[in-house]
Amino acid sequence: MRIDKFLHAMRIGTRTQVRRLIKDGHITANGEPVLSGKQQINPGSDAVFLDDEQVRYQQYFYYVMNKPLGVITATVDAQAKTVLDLFNTTDYRDDLFPVGRLDKDTEGVLVITNDGALSHALLAPAHHVTKLYEAEVTGEITAEQVAGFNAGITLKDGTQLQPAEAEIVEFHEIENFTTIRIKIHEGKYHQVKRMIGTLGERVVQLQRIKFGSLQLPVGLLAGNYRALTDAELAALKADAGQEED
Repeated sequence: MRIDKFLHAMRIGTRTQVRRLIKDGHITANGEPVLSGKQQINPGSDAVFLDDEQVRYQQYFYYVMNKPLGVITATVDAQAKTVLDLFNTTDYRDDLFPVGRLDKDTEGVLVITNDGALSHALLAPAHHVTKLYEAEVTGEITAEQVAGFNAGITLKDGTQLQPAEAEIVEFHEIENFTTIRIKIHEGKYHQVKRMIGTLGERVVQLQRIKFGSLQLPVGLLAGNYRALTDAELAALKADAGQEED
């Protein structure tokens, strides 16, 4: 791998900045000054330094985002702002992508990575990674009404759903809406909204507060993101049936 591409991939700087660092003698490989960005290295075994700090190879990147309203779960879009548009220039990589999707008008926890194998495993039906949503729903919803969710219901178009878990959090009498939490094991199109629709009501606000074992981090504001901790990543890999490295 070319060392300039390696340094850029490890977010040392833009390609122009990397070339300047090499020209000014700030980069060494295995103790020898790097004279050209075209120099080939083995990222897994060669020791590359920026001055006195080693540049360690990292193949995969993992982030958790609190997706805000009005942003689409996509990598690029000509019309709308995407979740990757929320990344700063230091963290942005063109191989990042969201794991699954949240609707434009849904907010909450979203995993973003460049690890395709983990993404596939998390979304595979065989693993049944759960998603926990909190919804504000028009009208007064009772525990008896949502009891059928636990057995699996049939949507109006005939789609049969797997059993879900629903609980009433609170009925707001003055505003006439109910806060409800629903845990699902699949990801049908607009599933939570369509489930509520079978009760003759509609969702006015929807937030995903948990994806698998990953809870929406306390204090992570809408539109912000951070790297997953080692513990969070290990738990997600366990959710996906992957052995920890």
